[in-house]
Amino acid sequence: MIETFTVITLCVLFLVFFRPGKTPPLDNPLVIERPGKYKMTLAPKLNLAQPFIEAISGRMDKLDISAKHGNAVQYFAVNDKQVTANKSDVYLLAVIIREGMLYFLAEQPKSDNPVNYIETIKGSARELLADIPDSDERSRMLGESIVNAVQQVSQERDIAVDLLSA
Repeated sequence: MIETFTVITLCVLFLVFFRPGKTPPLDNPLVIERPGKYKMTLAPKLNLAQPFIEAISGRMDKLDISAKHGNAVQYFAVNDKQVTANKSDVYLLAVIIREGMLYFLAEQPKSDNPVNYIETIKGSARELLADIPDSDERSRMLGESIVNAVQQVSQERDIAVDLLSA
């Protein structure tokens, strides 16, 4: 009886002190949808980017609802020390606003060449970009709001973000 209790106690102590501290990366894409707010699609092993993206969403929620109606797209290369996938410190992020709804798409670069980043993320976001009209004044203002939100959150979290030109 006492041996069983000792073994169980040792097992519990071992699990408490030696369990991993971080959530392991997922091997499947992660899709999170908050109806009426945003939809987030993260490529495999990018689930650790979720807090950063949710912080961007929270920053965008502070915008006036009427100001968000329209369409805008911005692309970013994100260098987050907390998120590494396939030995790359960079992941690609598309932030899309379509008629008041936010869409986030995080993708791993297909090559280490930054010249290819924009084509990689545009290819992944092709379905979301269908039927988005050419840029107008409202789209330009929404795009600036996206860039400001991403830059503010990245500075708060000490994450390097580069805006990718379309």
